[in-house]
Amino acid sequence: MSTREPDTMTELIADCASIPTALRAGPAPRQQPRAVGTWTVNEACHAQVADLDEYV
Repeated sequence: MSTREPDTMTELIADCASIPTALRAGPAPRQQPRAVGTWTVNEACHAQVADLDEYV
């Protein structure tokens, strides 16, 4: 027995429609966006680019 890849979008849709309901994934869980802190430059960050004139 061999399984071949679908050649057209219609074949792909038909293949997906034949997947048993028990094997189908449910909807993806909704994730709440996480709070993002403010971005600051400290002395360590500044020291990394202190000699790079073209960085600015």
